[in-house]
Amino acid sequence: MPTVTRLRGLSRLTSPATRLGVFSLLALAATAGCTSGPSKPVDTRTYDQQIAADRVDKDLAFRTSDSSPLLPADRPGFPGINYYPIDESFRVPARLVQEASPTPVIIELENSQHERERMRRVGRLRFTIGDAEYTLAAFIPAEARTVDRLFVPFGDLTSGAETYKGGRYLDLDRTPTGLYDLDFNRAYHPNCVYNDQWICPVPPQENRLPIAITAGEKLPAGKN
Repeated sequence: MPTVTRLRGLSRLTSPATRLGVFSLLALAATAGCTSGPSKPVDTRTYDQQIAADRVDKDLAFRTSDSSPLLPADRPGFPGINYYPIDESFRVPARLVQEASPTPVIIELENSQHERERMRRVGRLRFTIGDAEYTLAAFIPAEARTVDRLFVPFGDLTSGAETYKGGRYLDLDRTPTGLYDLDFNRAYHPNCVYNDQWICPVPPQENRLPIAITAGEKLPAGKN
């Protein structure tokens, strides 16, 4: 039997599109657009330019895409997502240490409608910021047969102040080496920050970092 841990979530849902974690619109669009063919040209933009361009594209998607989490009436006037300044010190390599348990470790995230999101912990990402080492548990949907993308929900000392109290998310494409580019400048809020009709799976306690991650998305101005 799998090991099951029950955790209480904080928010509501009406849309099933967020059932197993909310991936960013850009990540979903990129996945949908992948086809066989010639390889893409090398991106010669600087890191800061790439991050800035991705943010512009995501703002446009929020305003115009049918997949936008915003209510249709709120899309045209959306002022854009609020971000911390780009800080490359929050982009670090992380090593995935696979679960040693021979049976799957399943976590259940409970929301305010008493429904549970089942996800399987596949391992822990080990990384260093400054002089200290930290870990974050990485998950995939419990029913997934392959590990194609890691879902990494986390909280930190900005949660409840400058960022959403329930935490933020990262999505990491699988690598064959087990070494991941853990880039907190790409940390994003769940869709319920922009529309409370969406689910917000809440990071487990083991993914609450004892430092302030001042990178990635911030709360919209005037929201707490």
